[in-house]
Amino acid sequence: MPTWLMLLIAAACGLIVANLYYVQPLVGPIRADIGLPAGAAGLLVTLTQLGYCAGLLLVVPLGDLLENRRLVLALVALLVVALVAASIAPALGHPVPAFLACSLVIGFGAVAVQVLVPYASHMAAEHVRGRVVGNIVSGLMFGIMLARPVASFITHAWSWQGVYVLSAVLMVVLGIVLRVLLPARRPHATLGYGALLASMAGLVRDLPVLRRRAIYQAGMFGAFSVFWTVTPLLLASPAYGMNQRDIAWFALAGVAGTIAAPLSGRVADRGWTRPATVFCMLLGLLSFVPTLGLADGGRFGVGILVAAAIALDFAVSGNLVLGQRAIYALGAEVRGRVNGLYMATFFLGGATGSALGAWSYAHGGWQAACAVGMGLIGAVFLVFLTDPRGITSTS
Repeated sequence: MPTWLMLLIAAACGLIVANLYYVQPLVGPIRADIGLPAGAAGLLVTLTQLGYCAGLLLVVPLGDLLENRRLVLALVALLVVALVAASIAPALGHPVPAFLACSLVIGFGAVAVQVLVPYASHMAAEHVRGRVVGNIVSGLMFGIMLARPVASFITHAWSWQGVYVLSAVLMVVLGIVLRVLLPARRPHATLGYGALLASMAGLVRDLPVLRRRAIYQAGMFGAFSVFWTVTPLLLASPAYGMNQRDIAWFALAGVAGTIAAPLSGRVADRGWTRPATVFCMLLGLLSFVPTLGLADGGRFGVGILVAAAIALDFAVSGNLVLGQRAIYALGAEVRGRVNGLYMATFFLGGATGSALGAWSYAHGGWQAACAVGMGLIGAVFLVFLTDPRGITSTS
């Protein structure tokens, strides 16, 4: 794969996936503008996540059936329509159902990234596949980590509608660029759509590597979601007294951890997936430890939280690439389906982590939330130890 194509796909993944995360720091102003009750504010995020999960299971497998570029362009076009509709929702007669429907469709359209990642894997030679996937995922993680602070900054300078309008413009430009530069890829499918979906249960049953890697990443991403759900609440508390803009600057710290993705890809290409998995899990677990005493602030509190954020993001990004490298080796003919199953499983882990993190923080404070994050990683590490191949295997 040429370097320019790899960089294009990485940038596209980052720009598209950011649409999933813009809403998270904007729940307050959006809720107020559309008249959504405070008790239902969580629907703004939840419906976006549900749309994404539905797309992972219903659309991503089409990457094994339909021409990939056309599928990506259709999803990007869907995103443009949903983003524009979301920006004008407050002016509509029924703004609440209108915006909630847009949230669902935005999540559904954002699965274009999970068509692009296995597409890049198809285009890469076997001996560099891990490196290529790592670089693509690095772009994806940049999009995730930058989305929240960028949305906060734009809202502070303009309005939350500006976030959606600017993203819609970016999606139009991106669609044109992908239409011109992205090579077509036609899979050699032997199954129809119904049979394709029906086959996914068999893949889960017959592919232990898929089951294990999905479970590992579900726990890791669950802990990641605990941290990034609860840390803004801690920083906004009287112990730290940060405002929305300060918290946005803090969120930028996590971007440094995305360097793990290309590094993990290279490690996987060398056959060191399993010891690298041990490293990522232990790093993620230990990243919570120095933060346990920070509930009341402290002179070095913010600095320690920044270091923990970088370490945790490094661990989660690294483990994600290790898992994708492993499941993509299961066969080109099932790559879209196994990717959809893998991503849906760990994304549900993330949604669970967000819910558990908010609940534990409300009832037990920062230390309780840290315990949940550590517990999620600890649980999947115990699952990892049951693998009969052992932790020192290089496969």
